[in-house]
Amino acid sequence: MARRGMNPALVIFDCDGTLVDSEELGTSVLVEMAGELGLNLPLRETNALFRGWQLDRCVAQLESWLGHKLPDDFVAQVRLRTRSTFQAKLQPIPGALDLVRALRLPMCVASSGPREKIELSLSLTGLLPYFKDRIYSGYEIGSWKPDPGLFLHAARDMGVEPAQCAVVEDSLVGVQAGIAAGMQVFAYQPEEIDAQIPAGVQILKHLDELLPALNQGAR
Repeated sequence: MARRGMNPALVIFDCDGTLVDSEELGTSVLVEMAGELGLNLPLRETNALFRGWQLDRCVAQLESWLGHKLPDDFVAQVRLRTRSTFQAKLQPIPGALDLVRALRLPMCVASSGPREKIELSLSLTGLLPYFKDRIYSGYEIGSWKPDPGLFLHAARDMGVEPAQCAVVEDSLVGVQAGIAAGMQVFAYQPEEIDAQIPAGVQILKHLDELLPALNQGAR
């Protein structure tokens, strides 16, 4: 992992749960649809488990619990319902807009979600103009967290060495991907801190803690 307290050349943000408050909203769709198939799941515990997972992994877990395959159109229906739910309820994470407005370093988004979902989430919350063409999707390069490939691809495309990158993540799999990429990792944990997050990862209780932690402030 890159040394703590460095002044990085690039900040790589996760999207869901880090910039936009979408994790529980997305999980609520899965829980609702699973319930329609006879699988009743507690939202809070399911959200904690699924945090940072790609949708295919969540679907595989649902099928394991159910003991059979889900309908062929399940993923497509999840996407449709999630889009509708986001349009009605999605909000930025507190402090996200202020942070990206103040940050004077190159930044990008690297998410395990599909580009359409990332762009929708950023657009609905007013964050899209700050990232424009600096959006990286796991689906486009075939790499999902905790594999470091997505972060390494983003750094390479942005022309920055991994050791000069800072990653801001909310999920354990995202933290693990950042560590495996050799980047400095910040874990956004506004409530209970995940006990599995390794030592050396700096915890952020609020996004406004990132600027001073990066040693650059709003220059």
